[in-house]
Amino acid sequence: MEKFKILQRIHDVGVVAVVRAESPQVAGDIARACMAGGVDAIEVAFTVPQAHRVIAGLNDEFDTEQLLVGAGTVMDSETARIAILEGANYVVGPSFDSETAKLCNRYQIPYMPGCFTIKEMVTAMEAGADVIKLFPGSAFGPDIVKAIKGPLPQASIMPTGGVNLANVEQWIKNGCFAVGVGGELTGGAKTGDYQKITDTATAFVEAVRQARS
Repeated sequence: MEKFKILQRIHDVGVVAVVRAESPQVAGDIARACMAGGVDAIEVAFTVPQAHRVIAGLNDEFDTEQLLVGAGTVMDSETARIAILEGANYVVGPSFDSETAKLCNRYQIPYMPGCFTIKEMVTAMEAGADVIKLFPGSAFGPDIVKAIKGPLPQASIMPTGGVNLANVEQWIKNGCFAVGVGGELTGGAKTGDYQKITDTATAFVEAVRQARS
């Protein structure tokens, strides 16, 4: 799928599910539960055992019209290349890495590095980062987006960490491109309650829709 179409899909739904799990099976089950709730962008963290196999398996099971599978916790270009070869549609990192930016630009894969300061954001944008992952969002809160958008109105911002159902509308209203949500969305997996994940995904998607309307 073309790069701009991937980014548009992520923006349209506005929610990226950050999947962390103790096994590939649980990661896959979380992804399916999120999909059932309308979240069709899944970020498989490379802290998941055999994360590259999870990415490959989801791509075998679903086409890109059904699911966009991304790679998360990518800290170097070697990991990014493995993920891309397994079909990752986008790459997300906890921090900016110039070699990963070059690699993703080379293969026209959206890159979303984690940034904490304005300087980091500008550096990442100069290197071609498509979306700035504001991380950890819990250290700031939604009001920081307006402050960032003052000097950097062109920045596409996706907070991750600190996003929940109580504040997601404010994050979006303040100008976020999308939000990344981990445990607040996927927590049901700890007790095997995948229906809770689906219900929470539905609630997040609806909250984003309401914020944008």
